[in-house]
Amino acid sequence: MLKELLDHGQTHLLKELLDREHKHLNYFFKHIDLDAFEMLFTVLKNRKGVIILTGIGKSGLVAKKIAATMTSTNTGAIYISPINALHGDLGIVRKDDIFIFLSKSGESEELFTIIPSLRNKGVTLVAVVSAPTSRLAKVCDLVFHLPLQRELCPYNMVPTTSTTIQMIFGDILSIALMEQNKLSLDDYALNHPAGSIGKKITLKVRDLMIVGENLPQCKPDDTLYEKLVELSNKRCGCILIINPDRTLAGIFTDGDLRRALQNFGSEALNKKMKEVMSLRPRTATPELFAVDAIKMMEYTHKNEISVLPVLNEDKQVLGLIKLHDIIQSGIS
Repeated sequence: MLKELLDHGQTHLLKELLDREHKHLNYFFKHIDLDAFEMLFTVLKNRKGVIILTGIGKSGLVAKKIAATMTSTNTGAIYISPINALHGDLGIVRKDDIFIFLSKSGESEELFTIIPSLRNKGVTLVAVVSAPTSRLAKVCDLVFHLPLQRELCPYNMVPTTSTTIQMIFGDILSIALMEQNKLSLDDYALNHPAGSIGKKITLKVRDLMIVGENLPQCKPDDTLYEKLVELSNKRCGCILIINPDRTLAGIFTDGDLRRALQNFGSEALNKKMKEVMSLRPRTATPELFAVDAIKMMEYTHKNEISVLPVLNEDKQVLGLIKLHDIIQSGIS
């Protein structure tokens, strides 16, 4: 049904726009001045104050995003609207701060109105522009040129490619500062305690695994008939076969049940669990991140599983982690 709605003329247009944007971005990457980028990075990493970003219109939105990315990765940064800056927000600015103006043209009048006050504060001014000879570039202490071939817009007017390369610039700079600061995964987690990001880097298998009476388990010499109720009532889709020393002998899943019935018929019920179990199942440790447990379960698309036995360093069974429980936690 959806294929019938496809307009091949529109498909051609989208392909043309993708190719055009690819060409514009290649121009940016080929013409960027790495020495100038290194100079700006050096200034920012050696600063004593915070990084303050501003911009007008779409550039302002990008500046706000860059500030948010830097803040989340432990680089002190804030966004200030140039309009609000005129009405009190400049009070937060200190001499050791770096003030970055993000502008395509470098000619937005709103940006010039705050420069005198910033000069009086002795702040270092940085112009990030696509017009290196613009007025803004001339009045700032440091200029970084974002090479722009043209906008994706057919009239070369709508901010499209220009904001894309601003975003690329901000992302690279943010991650460079993040790596320079040697931000650890634990540090990053402290900045993101909630939401999907926070859960991915804080939730571990031990937080979600099934333990105790809820854990489906049996002994190697138990019969399948004796453990059918266990398999059904625990609703995990499997039973862990555990040796007397608590090490894992194997696993018996719903799939193993089907295979046992196909191979042995009704006689399967009299088989011992050690005769019908699967050997050497994939396992997890309690300290494994839950998001990594999902990757272990997927492994390859030809061999996906939905449970992982959880073992300690002595290979003893501690619990069981289910894909369903990880997804229910909101991690994906």
